[in-house]
Amino acid sequence: MNQVVRPKILASACPHDCPSTCALEIEVLDKHTIGRVRGAQDNAYTAGVVCAKVARYAERVHHPDRVLHPLRRTGAKGSGQFARVSWDDALDIVAEQFIRAAQAHGSEAVWPYYYAGTMGHVMRDGIQRLRHAKKYSGFFSTICVNSAWTGFIAGTGKLAGADPREMAKSDLVVIWGTNAANTQVNVMTHATRARKERGAKLVVVDVYMNTTMQQADLPVLIRPGTDGALACAVMHCLFRDDKADWDYLHRYTDAPRELAEHLLTRDPAWAARITGCPAETIEAFARLVGERKRAYFRLGYGFSRSRNGAFNMHAASCIAAVTGAWRYEGGGAFHNNSGVFHLDKSLIEGEDIRDPAIRMLDQSRIGAILTGDAEALQGGPPVTAMLIQNTNPVAVAPDQEVVKRGFARDDLFVCLHEQFMTDTAKVADVILPATMFVEHDDFYTAGGSQYILLGPKLVEPPGECRSNHEVICALAKRVGAEHPGFAMTARELIDRTLQKSGWGTLADIEASRWIDCQPDFATAHYLNGFAYPDGKFRFKPDWPNVPFNRWHRKVPSRPIPKLPDHWNVIEEAEAEHPFRLATSPARGFLNSTFTETPTSLSQEARPTVMINPEDAAALGVADGETVLLGNRRGKVQINAKLFDGVRRGVLIAESLWPNSAYADGRGINTLTGADSIAPFGGAAFHDNKVWLRRAEPR
Repeated sequence: MNQVVRPKILASACPHDCPSTCALEIEVLDKHTIGRVRGAQDNAYTAGVVCAKVARYAERVHHPDRVLHPLRRTGAKGSGQFARVSWDDALDIVAEQFIRAAQAHGSEAVWPYYYAGTMGHVMRDGIQRLRHAKKYSGFFSTICVNSAWTGFIAGTGKLAGADPREMAKSDLVVIWGTNAANTQVNVMTHATRARKERGAKLVVVDVYMNTTMQQADLPVLIRPGTDGALACAVMHCLFRDDKADWDYLHRYTDAPRELAEHLLTRDPAWAARITGCPAETIEAFARLVGERKRAYFRLGYGFSRSRNGAFNMHAASCIAAVTGAWRYEGGGAFHNNSGVFHLDKSLIEGEDIRDPAIRMLDQSRIGAILTGDAEALQGGPPVTAMLIQNTNPVAVAPDQEVVKRGFARDDLFVCLHEQFMTDTAKVADVILPATMFVEHDDFYTAGGSQYILLGPKLVEPPGECRSNHEVICALAKRVGAEHPGFAMTARELIDRTLQKSGWGTLADIEASRWIDCQPDFATAHYLNGFAYPDGKFRFKPDWPNVPFNRWHRKVPSRPIPKLPDHWNVIEEAEAEHPFRLATSPARGFLNSTFTETPTSLSQEARPTVMINPEDAAALGVADGETVLLGNRRGKVQINAKLFDGVRRGVLIAESLWPNSAYADGRGINTLTGADSIAPFGGAAFHDNKVWLRRAEPR
């Protein structure tokens, strides 16, 4: 009789660029094959729930189109013509090109470029060790967090907030600037529990009636880049209606009387003109905040991706200080908990050998850098060689036409370590096959909660795929880079890093699966004082000196207002460009990941742009019709989707499709700007003025 072999259920962690970083339980069918992926039930934040994308992760791991062998380009750049080579030959080519670039132009001509395709600390950040050891150009990470983190820290002094699990103990959950039902499903888990168990109300603030907005008791629909005006009007009502906690304000904040006076003219009628949201809705929002002291403000990344994004994040975070919501369990504000982990990553990153004189090149300005812009290059040599891991800049980076021109240079050598033939792979010179998270050892920190999680190797990689760590160490040997981290395994790096950081050993986390790093209630709620020397929350931040980033590269701009306001530095619509475009996340994709899996492709169908039916009627555009979007950066051909859940004058393109999904090969980031956001850089993906017209018939 045949014996049924039951799959093993092994622990892991989601590696992707999502604040939840879910604790996972994965079916392992044999040494090469995984089955279903579930959320860990006994992890208090994951609580047994994961997004549909990750639940079907076997689609990615076992996809027939994975890159399985090293490849060398044989045709013209962008031709897609490659030939298989051995690992030794591929690595020798890369090392030779890096050495040649450094000899011709100096070490800064080599630019290791990476991002968050994996959030594992070993596999994501080990590339830094190589660049420090060889004095290659630095990577100034700006594409996602700069404006959001700066804005939150501007008030609190630290990137940490009330325990995210406390949402379940709140009487009012405010989800602001994140489509949590699509992108952070665990937020909805805890908010839903509060509604069921406590009768909590759910307020959602966003720029279109997305899945999360549709579940709200009070959806607050505003125009992109106007969140500061909304926050000011809410605080105006709180002061006006005697709902401000003056005892808390005097004890814990820097300028409450000045703020109250400043807001006298920022009433709901004023905000309605700016945001497009009716004054009655703003009043209703303020009433809920004033009546329900246990109000939890879950602040996302979306609304910070405007040119005034850091300023708007700060304004929204101020509301919890005005009401004293921080006093209560289930109250306060939260954006990200990265400030609680205190990791010593010197062995992983090689920070001990970093030369501070080496230039830091702005990730978001890759197009300008590769096309020789002297300011973007900081007066230094051209970039003539790159190693790219964990990112897909030819689809993801802003101002795509310039990015593509940069990658088309004949004198630029590009090595890409990747899992699929992405848009960037098509313009690379050497492609190296990469492992996925179940095929290597790593560890993760959950910015959206409070856990350090282990993600051990569960199965053998297919073909000749190698991990980021293996590739970095092999290249280091060939280019003569020296550091103890190059001689260590991934497991040894995890073990030593945890020990150096005071979090125990690898054996400890293997036994426990994760480490709960949540500070005590008083610390998390800043009841012993906020993280400034005087212990005060800042309504009036010193913007140029907000303690956000060790590099602190300041971006020139108009003077930032001293107190919360509507800072009108966004790309406002005008006669030539009458629409404002936001490129919001799609449910089935995660940035440019999952765009190859059959279920996600079936779910998303095709690239579309949402337009208000009245705007469509005025332009003679029918539902499903092909239209053109354009601005000074380029134009994109896309299908119109009539949707009354966007305000007039606003367009929403849920992204991020490969460029090949568009009829003309130009993806949506053709239209996004690469200019830096004040005060410390970033990309304004949701802040674009565009025109829209019917496409000419072919």
